[in-house]
Amino acid sequence: MNVFLETDRLVLRAFSEADVDHLIALDNDPDVMRFINGGRPTSREVIRAQTLPRLLHEYPCFGTRGYWAAQEKDTGTFLGWFEFRPLDAHSPAVVELGYRLHRAAWGTGYATEGSRALIRKGFTSLGVERVTANTMAVNVGSRRVMEKAGLSFLRHFTGDWPEAIEGSEHGEVEYELTRTAWEQRS
Repeated sequence: MNVFLETDRLVLRAFSEADVDHLIALDNDPDVMRFINGGRPTSREVIRAQTLPRLLHEYPCFGTRGYWAAQEKDTGTFLGWFEFRPLDAHSPAVVELGYRLHRAAWGTGYATEGSRALIRKGFTSLGVERVTANTMAVNVGSRRVMEKAGLSFLRHFTGDWPEAIEGSEHGEVEYELTRTAWEQRS
């Protein structure tokens, strides 16, 4: 197992081809996908041809990937994934934070724990200067995780949704945390 990061309760590891069934289960839960695609199922073909290659992509500025499978440390149970991806593949200065976890992991603090650990690693050893995260304005749960992880509301905007889903009419929000702000809090 190619471990990127460990916390008290989580292991963040590199994805592999063997994770296809985990991703199918995750992306076929309508509640998990509600704010992503309106809860529509994702086919095995899309997972294999589009999702997995994106999760396996390496970023030259990190020398590693931008997405990691999240497992419960004690049991090895697949919980979902975290994103800590440079917006420019050749510069670690600005990264996007994201997460997608199974419903069973919601409300457990895993999203906050993993996000804080990635932010710490980014600012202390990856050369990150700014962390950004976006979600639909109505996604209160994700917004709360961003706030608990130390990010602050930056702006409200209207994204270009190829296909409108319930809640998209309220727009999106962006949160951020700079290295300077993080250092002042630490």
